[in-house]
Amino acid sequence: ELIQFLLVKDQKKIPIKRADMLKNVIREYRDAYTEIMNQAGRTLQEVFGLQLVEIDPKRHTYILISTLPRAEGNHPCRGKEKAKIGLLIVILSFIFMKGNLVKDSALWEFLRWLRVYPGEQHEIFGDVQKLVTEEFVRQKYLETTPIPLTEPTQFNYQWGPRAAKETSKKDILNFVAKVHGKSPTFWTSQYNEA
Repeated sequence: ELIQFLLVKDQKKIPIKRADMLKNVIREYRDAYTEIMNQAGRTLQEVFGLQLVEIDPKRHTYILISTLPRAEGNHPCRGKEKAKIGLLIVILSFIFMKGNLVKDSALWEFLRWLRVYPGEQHEIFGDVQKLVTEEFVRQKYLETTPIPLTEPTQFNYQWGPRAAKETSKKDILNFVAKVHGKSPTFWTSQYNEA
């Protein structure tokens, strides 16, 4: 029952809270929580090739990440979802290449340069501003922190815990290098960080 719950919750890419697992699935078997979680984790790994990863130890939130090898460019999602992942990779690349933290104004300027405009409906992404500021943040691919003393409030963007678990800075640097037709070593500081 827990495995089914985790798989359904993961479809929306929203982190899964321990409190929800206890309330909706484990209920009266709270004393066996650790053993139930361990058994579910083993089954997810063996049957589905998924790893249950705790991304926030204070709030006890989890995500599922694939441990299966994936062929280059072969992502298991289709259509709009694949396009959203592509946009996310571009955003993560921009953040990493700019020192791991970017102001929202810089991010939107970069996206406008790519002809993706906040506040306008995009034929593939829909409401891009909502996608970036709400969906990617809720899914923990991105994290935002308010910049003090800004009116209206501005935000800094950085990688969220899901992004850090599902990809690596090395993979992102290799992606950027491929796009630019250069060696990853061209970007010395990023190369040393990756």
